[in-house]
Amino acid sequence: MAHGRVRATLLIMDHLLSADDRAFRDEVRQFLQTELLPEARRATRLATSVFTHPEISLPWQAKLAARGWAAPDWPEQFGGPGWSDVQRFIFADECARAQAPTLAPMGLKMVAPVIMHYGSEEQRETLLPRIISGEDYWCQGYSEPASGSDLASLRLRADRDGDHYVLNGSKIWTTHAHFANRMFCLVRTNSEGRPQSGITFLLVDMTTPGISVAPITTLAGEHEFNQVFFDDVRVPVGDRLGAENDGWTVAKHLLTFERSGRYSPGLRAHLALIQEAAEQTGWIDLPGNRERLAREAIAADGLRAIELAGLYADSGGAGAIRPSMLKILGTEASQRLDLLALEIAAEREVDEVLPSAMPRFLNNRAATIYGGSNEIQRDILARAVVDAAL
Repeated sequence: MAHGRVRATLLIMDHLLSADDRAFRDEVRQFLQTELLPEARRATRLATSVFTHPEISLPWQAKLAARGWAAPDWPEQFGGPGWSDVQRFIFADECARAQAPTLAPMGLKMVAPVIMHYGSEEQRETLLPRIISGEDYWCQGYSEPASGSDLASLRLRADRDGDHYVLNGSKIWTTHAHFANRMFCLVRTNSEGRPQSGITFLLVDMTTPGISVAPITTLAGEHEFNQVFFDDVRVPVGDRLGAENDGWTVAKHLLTFERSGRYSPGLRAHLALIQEAAEQTGWIDLPGNRERLAREAIAADGLRAIELAGLYADSGGAGAIRPSMLKILGTEASQRLDLLALEIAAEREVDEVLPSAMPRFLNNRAATIYGGSNEIQRDILARAVVDAAL
């Protein structure tokens, strides 16, 4: 079932691609076949989230950077490869199909576009090359112990002292802060008026005196999250993005990149592993299970069609709410696949085929919460429908 469906989809894709795009796809496949080592593929199969351990992701990023492919979404002027939207989709699709490690998104996909938009020329020239090379490894300082989904209530203080801000407080659920040497951070610079109007966006050197990182072990037994404490940490004013007290605007710009993305390549790759396990164990032959897998295959292909359609849509109208739609469909489909994988692993004891089923299931419960909960995304969609009808 799995191989037949993949071949059929590839034939459809071949029909849609231009000769240049097919040549590009073949180039990417050849590169992956040559450069992607078995241990990297195995690490991808064992991964429980989009955050691959840096000892796996950074060497792979170095190979991509040497080829000029580490930042496929970046404009060419900042070090991107100058690909079309279709080429970027092909690259993501082929990497997922080949089980290539994902690169840390905090630098390449989240803070980099904000630096491009709001950063000074010096910040762009200094920071962007270090993101591509992997020399700077970033984490995100948003959530706090009492400020999660209600992010505007954050309280990490940043008091102005000459050419520095002095930070006191903490951030929590900070993914890979124990590896990071840089953090993009929202801080409170004004407590008067609307909460959103007193927030500032800072770029923080994690080696600055006064910063300490405490591990948080997840239900899956993994150390991915941390709490980060700031005790009189001095951050230069020159490491601010945007104006003081206007960090909420900067953060909203960043959230567009966090919520958007290409979900279908990863979903289809995960589904292929699940189908493989289902066939090897005979689980697929139990009543109703073929239909369950078929429904998820249709959902993944439907999401793929939406993403492909978005390549040719403008940024206004439906394009403005597409990130919210994709986040809902992508994260909820991912959680359904996690549940299927867990069921197969639990009933058939296929540790070799689905070794990360349980930790992935536990880790991915948060996917519908982070980046703005899916309830918030549905509210965004509903408001857009109402506004369009008025």
